[in-house]
This record gives sequence, structure tokens and C-alpha cells, in this order.
Amino acid sequence: MTTLTLRLDFANGERLGPGKVALLEEIARTGSISAAGRALGMSYRRAWELVDSVNRTFRDPVVATRHGGERGGGATLTPFGEELIATYRRMQRLTAAAIADPLAALERELAERSAPLASREGDGSRRRAAIPSR
Repeated sequence: MTTLTLRLDFANGERLGPGKVALLEEIARTGSISAAGRALGMSYRRAWELVDSVNRTFRDPVVATRHGGERGGGATLTPFGEELIATYRRMQRLTAAAIADPLAALERELAERSAPLASREGDGSRRRAAIPSR
């Protein structure tokens, strides 16, 4: 099955895509940048760099952190951070719905992965399905 990957390249040069959104979702779930990074197989440093990048991308912070102490530190999404994830996921759903028909047409044209290129070339007489355009 073909999957859709949505990455936003903002005018300020920053990006938001599935990796950063997954990290934000893990922070919301675990309450910790380090635990979120571990859950996604990344170092604390890498997780922190991504959080810092997302926080610098927008006017309002996305992740709020609290320093350690008796109860230890932690991280939570701000209300804007929660809205950001919801907006990104909504954009994914809308995009997937918008491209469903042309994507299905392309999927029907996929060659089998194991077929060598030479055996797929043929004489060029194979009829192609119309790919819908909008």
C-alpha cells in the first residue's frame, strides 16, 4: 500500500513533517523529551534539537519544559502545540482524500518489485490506464 508523507516547508526556512510530529505526540504521551526520543530511537540531544527547532519555527512555543527538582523535569505540549498536531493530522487526512483516486490509478500501474526491468519493457504495446486529472 502506498503511503502519503506530508512535509511542510515554511517560508521562514523551517520544516514540519512526520518525524517532528511523531516526537511531539510522544512528548504529549510521555511528558518527557528524553522518553519521547527513546521511544522513537533517537538520542536526547537529537530530540532536544528537534523540539528547539519546532519551538523556534512559530511565534508561540509548542513544547514547554520544566527543570528538574524533587519531582524531576518534564515537558508538555502547549495549547498551540496540541493545535499544531491536530492541524497537521487534519491536513494529512484532507490531502489523502484529495489524491485518493489518482493515487489508486497509479497504484494499479505499479510493476511487481521482483520483475527485472528487461522483462517489463516488452514491445510497448501494453495499454495504459487513464490516470484521472483534476
